[in-house]
Amino acid sequence: MLPIGPLMIEHRLIERMIRLMDQEISRIRGNITVSPQFAFVENRFIDAAVDFIRIYADQVHHGKEEDILFAALQEKPLTPEHLSSMQELVQDHVRGRQTTAKLVAAQKEFLQGNSSSLFELLACLTSLVEFYPRHIAREDQQFFLPVMNYFSKAEKDALLARMSDFDRDLIHVKYQKIVADWEASGCKCHL
Repeated sequence: MLPIGPLMIEHRLIERMIRLMDQEISRIRGNITVSPQFAFVENRFIDAAVDFIRIYADQVHHGKEEDILFAALQEKPLTPEHLSSMQELVQDHVRGRQTTAKLVAAQKEFLQGNSSSLFELLACLTSLVEFYPRHIAREDQQFFLPVMNYFSKAEKDALLARMSDFDRDLIHVKYQKIVADWEASGCKCHL
């Protein structure tokens, strides 16, 4: 397996959580359509989504990308196109972190009774739902495979081993269960 294999597998789980987040946005917006006072926000789901994004998507997944793959690529004579793409991907990660922090702040304000923060909460969720599919597509379709050509077979094997050591299976089991549980519930958070 190439070192990008685990990263692409992780993308599939991230996509599943993003679909759940999109469903939650639709549910909240549907409630607002009935009455703005009926905009029930399922805080357990928002907490789970934030935890997933911060721990799984950012620390685990982006951590492997930035700390292992991108760090190894910085040692290589990248084409200007690949270097620019890598820098843009890192900036995407930063924007994702910033949006997640804004989501947490909006949720906190909403919980404290500031009903107008609901729109910031929805904007942050929407931003993440729109961001991740584009970001993942760029990595999967334009970046990952071409940059593998910079590495020898031994280097690829070493990268794969470092990634395996980075997170072992425990973190994946936790987040696979969390996503599966929310999927099984139909993300009917309001019931």
